[in-house]
Amino acid sequence: MASTSRYLGHRALRSLLSRTAAESLGTQTRPALRGAAAAQTRRFQVASSAGTSSAATERPLLGRNHPRSRSPWLSQQSRSFFIQTEPTPNPNSLKFLPGRPVLPAEHGTGVYFTPNDKEKSQSPLAVALLSLEGVTGVFLGTDYITISKNDEGSWTLMKPVVFGEIMDFFAEGKPVMLAEPVVTDTTILDDDDEVVAMIKELLQERVRPAVQEDGGDIFYRGFDPNTGTVNVQLAGSCVGCPSSTVTLKNGVEKMLMHYIPEVMAVNAVEDEELKEVNQKEVNELEDRLKAAGVPFEP
Repeated sequence: MASTSRYLGHRALRSLLSRTAAESLGTQTRPALRGAAAAQTRRFQVASSAGTSSAATERPLLGRNHPRSRSPWLSQQSRSFFIQTEPTPNPNSLKFLPGRPVLPAEHGTGVYFTPNDKEKSQSPLAVALLSLEGVTGVFLGTDYITISKNDEGSWTLMKPVVFGEIMDFFAEGKPVMLAEPVVTDTTILDDDDEVVAMIKELLQERVRPAVQEDGGDIFYRGFDPNTGTVNVQLAGSCVGCPSSTVTLKNGVEKMLMHYIPEVMAVNAVEDEELKEVNQKEVNELEDRLKAAGVPFEP
């Protein structure tokens, strides 16, 4: 009888010890499992899809160079911010997709800014991005931003900085554009003749959508009826792209010449060339006014 009592006592003791150990183990494993699940979730959130790269919102490296005060509200909002990048045909240009609208519809389908543009003040986002070291151009599309850099810049170093600047800008709720443009480059005006109107329509409806798919754009900058030359300005990833000349001649030029017999050539102008073209038009206007006996004051 005594041995039976001792046996039952030992069994009760073992049962008690087992329950205690299980409870202790449970209290230790549950947080660990939660930590593992959280880590797995974090890894899933920052995973990149094939052919693209993404940025989470934590910026430990950027914080050293660009200290910013972060409110709890901004931190909470930025956690769900997700930016992807896409390569373009131009190795010096990269397409950033913030997953939200960028350029308001009333501003057209794209605007391009360089550091020397006076018009860049119309876009606080362009001003912020152009202030970054190595950035030579900013193109704002309907749902993406194309950043162009100089040859010395490295995307490995520049991408985190650009990511952070875009994240902070949208988290603070700033407007992308301040002033509303009266007309765009392809707006058909009352004094445009039939040829110019057709050129603008083809550029807007047929050429521009194809160019914007690669993170670039093309702007109408005038037509010379004497030579049949259409002047255009390339923007975004098209600037300095090795294949842009081929695209311009084999694609844009052939299309315009096919539909509009008056077009003989398409010429891409740079900023300095554009100034010369504008000055030439002013000089021709001055000559016509003088010939008509109208005084001209430049």
